[in-house]
Amino acid sequence: MELFGIPVFDDDFYKMSVRFLINFIFLTAVIRYSYFRFSQKTEYLFTFYLVGTVVFFLCFTLKKYELDLGLALGLFAIFGILRYRTDPIKVKEMTYLFVVIGISIINALSNKKMSYIEIISANTAVFLLAYYLDRNWSKNKSQTVSKDIVIHSLEHIRPEQHEHLKQELEEKLGFEILKFDIGQIDFQKQTAKIKIRYKK
Repeated sequence: MELFGIPVFDDDFYKMSVRFLINFIFLTAVIRYSYFRFSQKTEYLFTFYLVGTVVFFLCFTLKKYELDLGLALGLFAIFGILRYRTDPIKVKEMTYLFVVIGISIINALSNKKMSYIEIISANTAVFLLAYYLDRNWSKNKSQTVSKDIVIHSLEHIRPEQHEHLKQELEEKLGFEILKFDIGQIDFQKQTAKIKIRYKK
């Protein structure tokens, strides 16, 4: 049955529904159980879900035109360099945006030569890699803490006295200092700002 020369129903609807379900499941895995779990940031969840969904439907629709590999890669590149000018995105968020777009394109453009097992395996591999890397990155990041302090003596701010200053600060603070940097110095007040990094 057609309406104005356009089919009312097509068997591709079932394929689209299954692919979209797979895409949504793995988008949720990457966004909710990898990105959000370790960053606890909610401001990009809306963006990731909508971009992933729109990219999926856009690619699935364009697939009807039998895109060649070059055009498909060009489309992928266009979305890959997407930037929001009003709010600069950090490297981590840009990486997850790239992952979300990549997953959606894989799920939408894969043809009959690629089985559902292969599609699910590819999605699972991306999710597990993102989860593993983010988990270890977050774990290593949480092991050290930085803090700004002010000292009221300029006696040991000279480079050759830094080791003595480090020992003095460790005695007063009660923990090992991994690294410290001397910031603003006020000679009139005889004070200096020091940024220290130590184990949590």
